[in-house]
Amino acid sequence: MLRIRNLQAGYGKLKVLKNISMHVAKGEIVTIIGANGAGKTTLLSTISGLLKPSSGEIQFEGRNIGALAPQKIPALGCVMVPEGRQIFASLSVEENLILGGHVLKKKGKALLARQLDDQYALFPILKERRGQYAGTLSGGEQQMLAMGRALMSEPSLIMMDEPSTGLAPLIIQDIFKVIVKMRDEGKTVLLVEQNAKAALQVADRGYVLETGKVVLQGSSHELLEDVEVKRAYLGKDYGEFYDGKA
Repeated sequence: MLRIRNLQAGYGKLKVLKNISMHVAKGEIVTIIGANGAGKTTLLSTISGLLKPSSGEIQFEGRNIGALAPQKIPALGCVMVPEGRQIFASLSVEENLILGGHVLKKKGKALLARQLDDQYALFPILKERRGQYAGTLSGGEQQMLAMGRALMSEPSLIMMDEPSTGLAPLIIQDIFKVIVKMRDEGKTVLLVEQNAKAALQVADRGYVLETGKVVLQGSSHELLEDVEVKRAYLGKDYGEFYDGKA
């Protein structure tokens, strides 16, 4: 579904991504882990068109999207849940969701209404809060809203940037259960996550990013058992974070 070849990108003279190559197959959860400053957010920003690559190729479902404007990419089925949620605080929950479904407007109001119903079924708390200002939601509810807003456009690939940031452990488990459910219902997920324990326990495969380069890749099991990954990201006893069941 997504293939990246020799991607380089950065900010001005600062080169952040250095010849990155990776792929995401349909129906997978693929996670990217790494320390702060490794280039994880820069990678998602480049895929989503917010940052233009200096070289390399980004293919989504066989189409080169590296030169596309960022507003064109969600309509192709590739969306991002940004770090820090970035909801519209002064709008209601439902208005935020409707904005997420703007690419569906040409397909009719009935489809938009069905998508709203789907998000309310996935996140019942959002239905309860539908008329509430989004800025008054808790951190976990805002994360659910950001995910629901992204799902409103019927994406085939959803990219998530640090969804666990600032959330309590029980809320994090709820968020990761939804990520697994999305995969089980046919979505493809590219997950950038500081919490390597949580990410690897739900992912199918993973990549380790260090200073803008892929230094390790493999199945989630292989990475969980890798000595260097344990040392750098998991600690001595990482335990069980999540049982993998939605």
